[in-house]
Amino acid sequence: MQPMEIVLAKYNYWIYVLLMMIGLYAMLSKNNLVKKIIGMSVFQAAIMVFYVSIGAKQGATIPIIEDDPITGHIHEAAAQTINAMHYVNPLPHVLMLTAIVVSVSTLGVALAIIIGIHKQYGTIEEDEILEQIR
Repeated sequence: MQPMEIVLAKYNYWIYVLLMMIGLYAMLSKNNLVKKIIGMSVFQAAIMVFYVSIGAKQGATIPIIEDDPITGHIHEAAAQTINAMHYVNPLPHVLMLTAIVVSVSTLGVALAIIIGIHKQYGTIEEDEILEQIR
């Protein structure tokens, strides 16, 4: 396989890296505190989408095994033929649901802190706040 084919085969990872770098750039280079928070949210979203994508498999199904409607038990033949390779791993998806809750609460707290900073200093520009502190 040629190097360009390898890059094109994993294009989704390049998109995640690009989103992460956009978020990191916004956090490090912007002076406006709201823009920094937006950059942090973009960075978090890129990581969440990355983890969800590595939990997916081509041709796999959801990890639910149906019961026999009459007895309510799994058929013995079905229980013996269960193969984990045929199912999507639900763990990354569940962990990212938790990460979404954490990121939303982090965003809310950060915005509340920015409101407090604006009330105290009259601005949300980082360099203007630092001048007032000095």
